[in-house]
Amino acid sequence: MSLSSGKACADALENEGYQVTRVDVSRDVGSVLAELKPDVAFNALHGPFGEDGTIQGILEYLGIPYTHSGVLASALAMNKEQAKKVARASGIPVAESKVVNRFAVQNKHPMKPPYVVKPVNEGSSFGVVIVHEGQSHPPQVIGSSEWQYGEIVMVERYIHGRELTCAVMGDVALGVCEIIPTGHSFYDYDSKYVPGGSKHETPAKISPNIYQKIQTLALKAHLAIGCRGVSRSDFRYDDRHSENGEVVWLEINTQPGMTPTSLVPEIAAQAGHSFGDLLSWMVEDASCLR
Repeated sequence: MSLSSGKACADALENEGYQVTRVDVSRDVGSVLAELKPDVAFNALHGPFGEDGTIQGILEYLGIPYTHSGVLASALAMNKEQAKKVARASGIPVAESKVVNRFAVQNKHPMKPPYVVKPVNEGSSFGVVIVHEGQSHPPQVIGSSEWQYGEIVMVERYIHGRELTCAVMGDVALGVCEIIPTGHSFYDYDSKYVPGGSKHETPAKISPNIYQKIQTLALKAHLAIGCRGVSRSDFRYDDRHSENGEVVWLEINTQPGMTPTSLVPEIAAQAGHSFGDLLSWMVEDASCLR
């Protein structure tokens, strides 16, 4: 996904007149960047290393201005449980959750189903397992040798309802988009990155008060966690019993995808920002000490 985002961004920035050098990041990235001496590093990486404060720390050390959030906000947002603590303290509604060793999940239900088990430090829905209501046994894959996502997992109350997301650009909340997975039970990796894996309703067809509430919460999360540049907050909205329903913040993405099927470019376009305009804004917004 990082390669796809990187290519899309590099192509668009060249079309905007920027001189672009494409760096396929490996462990020698520090020496490569020190030799290149770029004016700005456009970070198109996703997941651990690229999104968790690590590459941000390298860029800070080298004094190279970079896009997106800084070291602390990146590390905090990548740790789902710590990010939820900050969000909860800021008055943002979150789902009840607990952090446990993965082998504890194997033996008995850590909470009454339905619930979700997810890695604490992963993105793109990697390792997400949904335990449905009435399921007699906990998910055995979490404690098996197939599990690749660390020893500690977060168990979170499953929130019924619709998948909504809101992008923030600087200090402005953009539009709200509803994500409707196509042929998938939830918004998993294939729903996100395989063409046709999901349908996007931009703007989301929800009441104005819920729309504004999600914008307010997305901006509040962006500021509370200390994000910079562009971020995207994900929500669940349970409107089964009333239009006001329940809105729950799930997480914030400090490095939202910039692939052809990504949400932020689509949301930004609906707000009047072309893909090139969005990327140009991100480059001009780049800095150190973020």
